[in-house]
Amino acid sequence: MTLDIRSVELFLRAATLGALGRAGEEFQLSPTATTQRIQALEASLGTKLFNRTTRSVSLTRDGEVFLEHARHIIDSVEAAHASIDEAKGRVIGELRVTASASFGRSQIVPYVQEFLELYPDVRLRLNLSDSIVDIVDQGYDLAIRVGVLSSSTLLARKLAHNPRVLVAAPKYLEQFGTPQRPADLKNHNCILLGETRNWNMRDPQGNLHEVRVTGHFTTNLGEAVTDVVSAGGGIGLKSVWDLVDHLESGRLVQVLIGHTIEPAWQVWAVRPPNKTPPTRVQVFTNFLEDKFRRAQLGVI
Repeated sequence: MTLDIRSVELFLRAATLGALGRAGEEFQLSPTATTQRIQALEASLGTKLFNRTTRSVSLTRDGEVFLEHARHIIDSVEAAHASIDEAKGRVIGELRVTASASFGRSQIVPYVQEFLELYPDVRLRLNLSDSIVDIVDQGYDLAIRVGVLSSSTLLARKLAHNPRVLVAAPKYLEQFGTPQRPADLKNHNCILLGETRNWNMRDPQGNLHEVRVTGHFTTNLGEAVTDVVSAGGGIGLKSVWDLVDHLESGRLVQVLIGHTIEPAWQVWAVRPPNKTPPTRVQVFTNFLEDKFRRAQLGVI
């Protein structure tokens, strides 16, 4: 029995997506060609892998059994290719990465050209979105995420610290006063990001304060928080990497200096589980970690 590796990859994507058509589109196959490939794979195995309806597909019992074997097959093939490429000193292939819009644009995009000049055989596809992308479902090799990771089966590697601070424009503080203690924030207009309403911080004496904050403006985009705070709209909670220029120029000043925002945030490289990372993923991760270290990401 001979299995077509490309058809096995197609089977894995269709099983993950629950749709043959979407999987076929990713492989640039017509619906007819997609169906023919799956049928040929089923013929090779001598069993039916999918239950098909007009809208979706689901795995048969034999399909569920084959799924884990298929993952091992593809992992082994990718590991073999990676070993050969490493032996030849080559880094090749398409690298699919996703990151938040603000962080990706300011902290990843400036290094893209240098990376591609170092590794000209890599094709980098960078998706920038403030929505959390399901990297397994969407077929990404890597996600660069900022914050506290939720529990999952994904594999994570810390790339850098990501401290956060409270900031405001001088003209706002001149008009409304400067908070002297965390509880004072209740009397200020706070610019809110997402659904977070509680700001937690530890004072210089080590005491933890949880403050319920309110404000007239809420957004899902970190850059919008910076813009409104810079315009004198209120007090914002931001990552240090996003504030360096504003603090150095004096457009923003830090509030409640000496207080540490909790929980501590980090910058993470996250990849799918149970999969040997291709060389291109490893070198890109190492490349970013080195750049963040050299740039002293998160240091004022």
